[in-house]
Formats: sequence, C-alpha cells, structure tokens
Amino acid sequence: MNVLILSTYEKAGGAAIAASRLCRALQKNGVNASMLTSGKGCIKGYTWQFLWERLVILIRNRFSSLNLWAVDIANAGEDITATEAFRRADVIHLHWINQGFLSIQTIEKIVSSGKTIVWTMHDAWNSTGICHLTLGCDNYRQECGCCKYLAVRSDNDLSHKIWKKKRSLYSKNNIRFVSCSEWLRNEVLGSKLMAQQQVVTIPNPIDTSCYYPCGKTASRQALGLPHDKKLLLFVAQGVNNPNKGMQYLIDAMQAIEDKNIALVMLGGRASQIIDALDGIPIYALGYVSDTETIRQAYSASDAFVLPSLSENLPNTIMEAMACGTPCVGFNVGGIPEMISHRQTGYVAEYRNADDLAAGIRYVLDEANTERLSQESLRKVCEHYSDDVVASKYMELYSG
Repeated sequence: MNVLILSTYEKAGGAAIAASRLCRALQKNGVNASMLTSGKGCIKGYTWQFLWERLVILIRNRFSSLNLWAVDIANAGEDITATEAFRRADVIHLHWINQGFLSIQTIEKIVSSGKTIVWTMHDAWNSTGICHLTLGCDNYRQECGCCKYLAVRSDNDLSHKIWKKKRSLYSKNNIRFVSCSEWLRNEVLGSKLMAQQQVVTIPNPIDTSCYYPCGKTASRQALGLPHDKKLLLFVAQGVNNPNKGMQYLIDAMQAIEDKNIALVMLGGRASQIIDALDGIPIYALGYVSDTETIRQAYSASDAFVLPSLSENLPNTIMEAMACGTPCVGFNVGGIPEMISHRQTGYVAEYRNADDLAAGIRYVLDEANTERLSQESLRKVCEHYSDDVVASKYMELYSG
C-alpha cells in the first residue's frame, strides 16, 4: 500500500507537525508512506497561487488585512495529479491544504481519480464556507453567507459561493473524513455541509521515542532554569496570539500569591507581555524548533498550562503528557478529551481566570504530582502513541 500525505507545510503549524508525525508513524509500521508539501520543490507555481488567493481576499475585504489569515477560499492550487508521487499512490491522504497549495478544483480531480481518499480535518474549514474558526458564528450550520470575516457581506457573498463549491465536491460521497477529536467531529457534523458525511475520530500521534521524561534536575541545568522554583510552562508559536489566552494566564498568575512560582515560555514575542507579569520571574526561551530543547523544557517544568480559547487537539498538551508533565487548560475543544480532570491535570472552566489559577494551584500544590505524571504517560501510551494511531489509519485505508 502506497500512501501519499498532502499538507501545505511540513513543519510550520500544529496541523503540519501532526501530518509529518503521522507519515513517520506509518513508515515505522511498515506502510510505504510519503509526503507532498508546497515546500518540496514539485509545486512550481505555489508562490503565485498563494499571492493570488490573498489578493482576492484583500479585494473582497476592501484591502483591509484584518481577517486576511482567518479565511481560505481555495481558488488556486497546483494540479498534483500530474506528479509521479500521485500516480504511484493507492491512498491520497489530505490534511491542512490551504493557502494556495490545493484548490477545490484540484481536490475534485483527486476525488475523481478512483483512489482511496482520506481527509483529516484539523479545524472547522471543511464544514464552513471559508473560515477555520467559527468563534460563536452559527451560519455554517445552515448555508454560509453574511460572513463576519468579510467587509462585503450578503446572502450570496464569497463565503456562500465557496460553500456551494464544497457542497458539490462532497456530493460524490467518497471521501473518508477524519476528525482529530470528538469535539471537532460533533462540530462538523452539526453543519449542513457535512451532515451526510461519514466522519471517524482518530487522534494525532506522538513519537514517544522523541518525547519522554528526561529528568527534571538535568533539564533545568541544561536550560539554565532555577532549581528552587515551581516552574509553569507556556508554549505558543507567538505568545501574544489572543487565541492562546495569554491575558487569562496573566490574570491567573496575578491571583496566585505563591511567590515561589516562575513562568517559562517557549515562543516568539515574549517580551511583549513580560511587563504585564511584573513581579513574577519569567524565563523566556524564545522560539525553539529542536526536539531536545523542547523535551527538556517540558521535563524541567512542574506543570504545563494552555489557556487557549479555541483548540482542536493541541500537540503541545500531547508533548507535555508524553514527558510526564501534568497539564492545565480550559474546557474547550478537544482539551478535555486529552486532560483527564484531576487525574492527569486540571480542566478549568472556560474563560475563567480564577478557576485557571485554582487548576495551577491544584497541580503544583495539592495533587500527587507523581500520580498525575504516571497517569499522563499511561494515557499517551494507550491513546496517542505511533503504533496505536498508525494501526487505526491502516484499518481505515483498507476498509
């Protein structure tokens, strides 16, 4: 069986990382899997396709860049059906394919090829006209239109036009859709666009040979972190991304009177929020891409916190758990599926900074941290390990 995984990016963003990890997991389990992305040299016109899509969105938004990255219209893309990789493949497995990589027209050609088609959804885009995060909008439950992300809105605006193209694409009913979380599965099946589709839930995999506990004392020493503090870790590509909920973390930290707590941050732009946490020691490690340093950061920390306002199945929580680090997060998206409340960490009430603070206190001061750590490792092994996830996909490919 030859499996071709399609993803706009190989390493940039959570969906790309998940797709890359799945490719390696399949290979480890004897599947002839390969990956085709916009950056592998075979997508000749990618830059122009990317720019053309952004230009159309800008025009429809009267040249405002406010929601430029909140939507994708898939109006341009390379015809990858002409590549040798596509011709060799028995299974075509789509992941996040936006920003000029694949157009709806190309996906229609892929679906009409007669090959087995699997599409893993990493956000809501498959069930909406153009947006990735609905953020309280219910239009997608019927037929998109009057889109809040567009400056020019109507019942037949750009979101509705793309919605109709997706409806035509899905009408063939030969795509095997996968959701990474039960939460996302329920969300997409609540849309008129996806209501008749078959959707199974398979989580993203984690390579436990890369992410594992590597010793708190040694990890702190390697990263120059203090040995006499309780360390709380926050990870984000950009720590000031409002969807990552930094303001709630700031409020929670200010509500905790324990002065023995320090915050460790992995990600860019940390300097922009340091002043807001005046009086709380902060160790900003910057944007880090190498696995060893990331593994050490998780292992060095007493707890990992992710106060995101919208998430599917965050890789960071999975990585922390694989390193034996208890997690604290809001009750949103797939987070409560990952964190077993008071067993592997703490699930706080959504957008409640006081309960977030209570969760941090619970993990750092009240719970049996060794038990939390062991339960985290057990859950990763049973639900998210390479072998477990790869076997579920292999069964889906053959079904």
